[in-house]
Amino acid sequence: MTGREAELRLPPEALLREVQRLRRGRHKIYIGAAPGVGKTYTMLQEAHDLHRLGVDVVAGILEPHGRPQTAALMEGLESLPRRQVAYKGIQLEELDVAAALSRSPDLLLVDELAHSNAPGSPHAKRYEDVDQILDAGINVYSTLNIQHLESLNDVVEEITGVQVQETLPDAVLEEADEIRLIDLPPSELIDRLKDGKIYHGEMVGSALQNFFRLGNLTALRELSLRVVADNTDTRLLGYRQRQNITVPWRTKERVMVCVSPNPNGRNLIRRGYRAARRRQGEFHVVSVVTRPPTPEEAESLDRNLAVARRLGATVHEMEEKSVSAAIIRFAREHQITQIVLGESFRTPWQQFVRGSLIQKVLEGTEKTDVLVVAMPRK
Repeated sequence: MTGREAELRLPPEALLREVQRLRRGRHKIYIGAAPGVGKTYTMLQEAHDLHRLGVDVVAGILEPHGRPQTAALMEGLESLPRRQVAYKGIQLEELDVAAALSRSPDLLLVDELAHSNAPGSPHAKRYEDVDQILDAGINVYSTLNIQHLESLNDVVEEITGVQVQETLPDAVLEEADEIRLIDLPPSELIDRLKDGKIYHGEMVGSALQNFFRLGNLTALRELSLRVVADNTDTRLLGYRQRQNITVPWRTKERVMVCVSPNPNGRNLIRRGYRAARRRQGEFHVVSVVTRPPTPEEAESLDRNLAVARRLGATVHEMEEKSVSAAIIRFAREHQITQIVLGESFRTPWQQFVRGSLIQKVLEGTEKTDVLVVAMPRK
């Protein structure tokens, strides 16, 4: 085995995880900004397409919420009997995991992934039921609203004034094999609500006054778009790492500005900001310190980074032995597509002895644009 082959070979723990992942069923999540966008409806449409192709599809638990079009799509698909749970004198219905494992279909349909199960159930949450089913090698299609992600709980409360009680860990979304965003413009969603296609009777007016306000829906829609975009970026990065791909793919512009305590750094930051804004890309400002700065240098650097933060940059402060090595590593790890550097004031002799930062960055990056900005000289 060559040294390169040994470097790329997976360690035993990672190999075991990969084998376990291949044995698990595949999980596809239909996610949306709010109830009524069409998650269950779309899931059922695709399930029927697969059923017609001979795939063994079973409805594990579906919640049509009195919507006739959704209920009509449930016709023609086998449904599991629900598990009956007695709680405080009432009968509750839950997904029957044992029945799903015994039936073992090719594909199981599960609504409302963040649902909390009745007390006394084998698992506290429905996503835990789904995890057990996936471990058995059964594929699952499920649905989820964006407000149920744990990391967004406080953000959703700020937007809507409602604290969502049923949440699930973001890892559930991250570990899914596929995510399908079901998107509907807020104005169309409100029209659907007014037409009685989401809720009925008095619930319509209450929803319009509270959760289904235009501003709420617009903000939740933006959240869902961002979450899915970030998830896609993470999946792409994971794929590139597994395939050992280091050359950046220009799926999205990512601009990186490298600053020092030099006051001219503020001009670099503004230049990088304009480049990132034109391309609707990410904007990173990186400061690399190789020795403790003097009080004057620290103050000047703080002023530079304050400008970066005001312009919305993601600021990274690093302590490294080599500025060029730190820049090259950061660019690779963050898939930077353009690096902005200031013109060097080193003399030819200094560059011969200590090397040129710009030249080292150029040599250490591949298919990454390096913009060298002319700096005013005293």
